[in-house]
Amino acid sequence: MRPLGNTDPEQFIADFYTSFTEDLLQTDEDAALIVDRYHTPDIVEIADGHRMDRDKLIAHTRPVCKNRPTIRMEVHEAVADGDRLAARYTLFSSQRGKDLAIEVYFFGRFAPDGRMRQAHMTTRTVPADGSGEQTKAAP
Repeated sequence: MRPLGNTDPEQFIADFYTSFTEDLLQTDEDAALIVDRYHTPDIVEIADGHRMDRDKLIAHTRPVCKNRPTIRMEVHEAVADGDRLAARYTLFSSQRGKDLAIEVYFFGRFAPDGRMRQAHMTTRTVPADGSGEQTKAAP
């Protein structure tokens, strides 16, 4: 891992998630080893109010490893201050012919070695074409 302070914040967060995802999807390495390579042992992620510690994060990665979706990330903006990073990005995923796009507002802290220590995320699903327009449900 590369330290946060030595890289452009947009590039850092894109590289972090791209590398993490590629390691999960392109190897048969144990998910716990991969999670530990990218996260500190005391990791806490809160996504849309759901808290995940290390064990829950490992469990969360197992279906991703099994289903092997295609994932792409588009970073719209990111800023860093010391060990803290804030970013807005869209995560595009395709699996079994179904396309999904999720806009993410990310606030995190990273260890000096570049591993994630803490993250708070708010997400919303957007059209997979990336337009950001929410479609209305039919009555």
